[in-house]
Amino acid sequence: MAIWLSLCGAILVVAYLLGSFPTGYIAVKQLKGIDIRAVGSGSTGATNVLRTLGKVPGAFVLGIDCLKGVLAIALVYALFNYAATSEFIPANLDLKLWQPWMVTLVGLAAILGHSKSIFLGFTGGKSVATSLGILLAMSWQVGLATLGVFAVVVAISRIVSLSSITGAIAVSIFMAVFHQPLPYILFGIVGGFYVIIRHRSNIERLLAGTESKIGQKVVTEVEKTEQTV
Repeated sequence: MAIWLSLCGAILVVAYLLGSFPTGYIAVKQLKGIDIRAVGSGSTGATNVLRTLGKVPGAFVLGIDCLKGVLAIALVYALFNYAATSEFIPANLDLKLWQPWMVTLVGLAAILGHSKSIFLGFTGGKSVATSLGILLAMSWQVGLATLGVFAVVVAISRIVSLSSITGAIAVSIFMAVFHQPLPYILFGIVGGFYVIIRHRSNIERLLAGTESKIGQKVVTEVEKTEQTV
């Protein structure tokens, strides 16, 4: 049992480190030489990269951040496939009972890593793209349904933050609609609430009517200086 618990603990750490990989920060630093945390919303996520660098870098960061979530859950599936045939795992261990709980814990670890990256002094993004990857790997039906809600709201409002918040609310509903196990429903509640909390500043701007829409590009301090020279 000690070996099994050690393996589970190791997977949680790796999931957090995966989530912590600062895709947006690296992309903006390499392409523009600036710290994205000092630009726009201060988030290292795909939306702020989109506003800062444009569509292609934004889409790249979105894809990689989503992949981080997929890989985190894939590690759990790999662990349990190994456990099913390993002599080191207790024979009386109920893998069917453990797996959904481990998926949930690993998903939350990856989300936490994305928003509180150990590589960026525990700053980061708002965990939306990584959450989407986790949902798609956890339950593709829930993932696609949530993505559909996001797409509809963003098409109407042109506001990514509003679409992300709406999707975060919808996750728990879709978990229940698609009859997901209790741990996944709890993931939807806890993860969705966490994503909403990460959007506190966006909610304030939404209420004030000052939230940016898609197509509004961020002007960095460097560009402001160049424009005045």
